[in-house]
Amino acid sequence: MPWLLLVGAIVCEVTGTIALRFSEGFTRLGPSLVTLVGYVAAFVLLAHVLKQGMNIGVAYGVWAAVGVALVALIGALFLGDSLTWIQVGGVVLVILGVMALEMGAAH
Repeated sequence: MPWLLLVGAIVCEVTGTIALRFSEGFTRLGPSLVTLVGYVAAFVLLAHVLKQGMNIGVAYGVWAAVGVALVALIGALFLGDSLTWIQVGGVVLVILGVMALEMGAAH
């Protein structure tokens, strides 16, 4: 169950971040509300993940790494953002770091 909640937290955070792009500095009500709701929901879900006993380093690491990767991909594929090979390498390194945290927590 904690992993399912963590996926929900990631989806909410990514949704909030993408909506932030469209909020134009919180001057557009719709995207601003989506940003607010997305971030609040993400933190509430993350709190429940931690309450269920998941290691904070693993939970936050997975949340951050997957969130960064998804936002970067969505930005590059749908929003016209650039994504260089160096940036891709950086995202891969973050993901590898989180994998190391997870594997270390398992022992």
